[in-house]
Amino acid sequence: MIPTVEWKDGVVRLLDQSRLPGHVDILECRDYRSVADAIRELRVRGAPAIGVTAAMGVALGAQAVQYSERREFHAAVVGICDHLAATRPTAVNLFWAIERMRRALEGNRACPIEEIKTHLIDEAIAIRQEDIAMCRTMGQHGAQLIQDGQTILTHCNAGALATAGYGTALGVVRAAWEQGKKLQVFADETRPVLQGARLTAWELMQDGIPVTVITDNMAGSFMRQGKIHVCIVGADRIAANGDVANKIGTYSVAVLAKAHGIPFYVAAPSSTIDLATPTGDAIPIEERRREEVMSVHGSECIAPDGVKILNPAFDITPAEYVSGIITERGVFRPNEIAGEFSSGR
Repeated sequence: MIPTVEWKDGVVRLLDQSRLPGHVDILECRDYRSVADAIRELRVRGAPAIGVTAAMGVALGAQAVQYSERREFHAAVVGICDHLAATRPTAVNLFWAIERMRRALEGNRACPIEEIKTHLIDEAIAIRQEDIAMCRTMGQHGAQLIQDGQTILTHCNAGALATAGYGTALGVVRAAWEQGKKLQVFADETRPVLQGARLTAWELMQDGIPVTVITDNMAGSFMRQGKIHVCIVGADRIAANGDVANKIGTYSVAVLAKAHGIPFYVAAPSSTIDLATPTGDAIPIEERRREEVMSVHGSECIAPDGVKILNPAFDITPAEYVSGIITERGVFRPNEIAGEFSSGR
């Protein structure tokens, strides 16, 4: 699998997900503004991948700051952090990663400026490596929930493409597959940007894992027929009470799963858990451009000009619909999250 995001030769390299599956292009970002644009334009997407990319954007921007005075340098890097933080409001990993970069900046404030720049690169690379390790551990925990022969429904893309590598929800699938379990995946196409059809299907096919694309409105019918045994999705933010923000349509899948007695799991690293947000009602929901709904991946318009359009990128799944939250620490019930991940644990 081509790396989703990496630091190479002083450049942030991104697999351009807006071009998949038809074109496999590498985007080379040489300044922090192009990194911010890539996040905003969904060239890189998925909460963990956004966090890693933002961290690398901070490090990249810092390299170009020319101030010789520490105070001026510090202010300039903080400005870069603020610029990147303004790209997307829902995915908490973005803010988590930027806060880590701020702490690295503060912790090395007394060092020579060139040394601070190196520390920032090292911190961004460490965030990437930690994400891959967390996803692999998460996959091992989640694989215990998968039985041989099951069909797994997933929504959006929570795979290697949505992380620094391996994946959250698809990391669970990969781990179960690597254990020799015979399984298959149903991938909701995930309107309006088709992350399931374009991205989840593409990366599972790269690994030889059986995958079938279904439209979003087919899930309930297949559940009723007994063709779906478990649902696993990722998350962009998990509130302290276990409410989950994820790609729009996730809530519908969770309601259908509960109605049919099917387990509904959320796989996410601890960086996605936001204990400062008490419930899902307090999570900001990004509203995206109307053009994403007006056409299908850049095709001709499918709705009349001038029609009103709503395009929230995410929805909230209440904790009562979540069977368990899979993390690198293990699998927890939603009401256990606050205690398990509170400071000092």
